[in-house]
Amino acid sequence: MQEKNDAKNYIEIFKKFKNLRINDNDSDIIRLFIIMLIIFALMTLLNPGRFFTSDNFSSMAFQFPELGILSIAMMLAMLTGGIDLSIVGIANLSGILSALILIHIHPDWAYKKILLFMLVAIAIGILTGILCGFLNGILISLIGIPPILATLGSMQLFTGIATIITKGHSVFNFPEQFLYIGNGALWFLPLPFVIFVIVAIVFNILLQKTSFGLKLYMMGTNPIASRFSGINNIAMIIKTYLYSGLLAAIAGLIIIARTNSAKADYGTSYTLQAILVVVLGGVNYKGGFGKVSGIILAILILQFLSSGFNMLQFSNFFKDFIWGSVLILVMVLNNIINNKHNQKK
Repeated sequence: MQEKNDAKNYIEIFKKFKNLRINDNDSDIIRLFIIMLIIFALMTLLNPGRFFTSDNFSSMAFQFPELGILSIAMMLAMLTGGIDLSIVGIANLSGILSALILIHIHPDWAYKKILLFMLVAIAIGILTGILCGFLNGILISLIGIPPILATLGSMQLFTGIATIITKGHSVFNFPEQFLYIGNGALWFLPLPFVIFVIVAIVFNILLQKTSFGLKLYMMGTNPIASRFSGINNIAMIIKTYLYSGLLAAIAGLIIIARTNSAKADYGTSYTLQAILVVVLGGVNYKGGFGKVSGIILAILILQFLSSGFNMLQFSNFFKDFIWGSVLILVMVLNNIINNKHNQKK
């Protein structure tokens, strides 16, 4: 009885502070936007005539979408108070299973037959991502394994399956029609960038305008209160990790289309980079707070830094140092400002 009363109190507290947290998130977004503008201006000044060019913007638009989509997948998991370390494993396994179908497409086939096989390959990749995400959700919600351990184990499982299937080799030589997904353009916009924009819009609406988003934020803020308010926490966790797996599969398809190859150990650094983007984007690692707009700004900040440093011929070690420094600086700044706001409230 006492637990139910406490839960009701938690629900009331959540409702009272919801609008205040929205304002705080907006403040975080504004600070990130200012930081992005400063870095953009700095890179432009340091690389006059090279950074602020249409060719460079086009190059960046081809580079960051796959990491951006993986970061949104990571964000969903972290909104629950968990984490998904298996996103790269899911992306590679989904890409490899799709690739095994794509390599059997003959260039002399009729266009309709090629398109049909491509759709089947894409569907199998997407279905693989959904099933992998579903497995993660089951391990975490029903069996009760902590998210960091469950997804660490599934990461090894998915990577192991991919390695067994390919025997450690790359799968390559896909049809030109499929490669267009990773290297083509829709009018003047790179197609991977268009896909990223669509994904960002869809999941922004899902989180901000639907009951799923409200339930997810509430569960991440206080799972006890969400349970006693009628939210099925188990179903929410499964659905969230299912979405995460779906996004990882989409990223995997973009990766193999851009590189014309699929391999079990591709993009291993993306996991830590996605965590960096999510934390930099203002997502609370304890769950409950964060926006897609923050992820977009964070990925742009890192992409501007990466592109600018490549032009300045900085080493990868120095880039890692700068990325870590920016992350710590933003977290310290946000923590100081948020503490001042909380004291005023």
